[in-house]
Amino acid sequence: MTRQEELLNTAILTRLSYFNLNVMVELYRQLGSATAIIEQRDTLRTMFPTLPSKITEALNDVETIRPRAEEELEYDEKHGVSVLCLNDDDYPRRLKECPDAPLMLFYKGTANLNAQRIINIVGTRHATPYGEDLIRRFVADLRHLCPELVIVSGLAYGIDICAHRNALLNHIDTIGVLAHGLDDLYPSHHRDVANEMVHHGGLLTEFMTRSNADKLNFVRRNRITAGISDACILVESAAKGGGLITTRISKEYNRDVFAFPGPVGAPYSEGCNRLIRDNGAALITSAEDFVKAMGWDDDNRIAAARQAGIARTLFPDLTPDEQKIVTLLRKTNDLQLNIISVKTAIPVGTVSSLLFGLEMKGIVKPYAGGTYHVM
Repeated sequence: MTRQEELLNTAILTRLSYFNLNVMVELYRQLGSATAIIEQRDTLRTMFPTLPSKITEALNDVETIRPRAEEELEYDEKHGVSVLCLNDDDYPRRLKECPDAPLMLFYKGTANLNAQRIINIVGTRHATPYGEDLIRRFVADLRHLCPELVIVSGLAYGIDICAHRNALLNHIDTIGVLAHGLDDLYPSHHRDVANEMVHHGGLLTEFMTRSNADKLNFVRRNRITAGISDACILVESAAKGGGLITTRISKEYNRDVFAFPGPVGAPYSEGCNRLIRDNGAALITSAEDFVKAMGWDDDNRIAAARQAGIARTLFPDLTPDEQKIVTLLRKTNDLQLNIISVKTAIPVGTVSSLLFGLEMKGIVKPYAGGTYHVM
């Protein structure tokens, strides 16, 4: 059995087993390879009397599917896509443990899929400034507390893309799990981020090219997001949402699940608060909480990070007056200009100029109603 033959046969089974994946995965594990399944397809019912007839009937279409599988592998080779079979050493070992692990994965990137520590950050597509701020601080602190880390998410709007962007900003490898093939990108607005991730992380999918980003595919990709990771962190979620699906699958896979609490009554904190209330997730408020809960904490590293200013009560290269404003907003965010002026004893005109400078530095952001929010 050659490597190319096994790749081709695994691609064929991937097409045939879409709705019977668990059974096909078990069969694969019993016989040891996709090639063995296809070569013995006429005797499988004798070997496994309880094998569903749907599987044996599907295997009658092997030759019909073969041209499509060949086309797929040609595309992957031409475009630098790594194709991983379930038995390969490079296949994500955490995912390999799962009963519904994909027989084949398509990967384009540089990050190690078997890195020492991998987490996923998920949540609503309607992230609020509160959620974005949580991610910004959490990821920046993780860089110091847990440098050997990969962050996984789904490249969707909201929490997903915020997690990817902050990982890149902090020089942390980040992997996007897609609900379609690597010949497309959804949403297309995130293409620039995705292109950067290929060089500082990667894009991963179980779907062949020309696969539509159907609703069911997003649910299926959530199990990869969960399975590839050591832990799942839910940042913001409504009462129902894809992030909660990922937390449920993570629990089923015996992964650790954490959630940030949110304001009582806030629509996009309701899912997190309920999950914590019902013991579906451990409550965290910081990166330090998380690494301690995971047993990844190194007291010396935490102390050093604190000394280096992990809490970031100060920002670099700020004037004394700029620092006054930033310190105030970190204590009480979303203040109006006149309030900032009163509390800092800086004239209104000067405050306005300073806020504009802080906005240009990416430290402060103006919001509707004339309030300012430290990033």
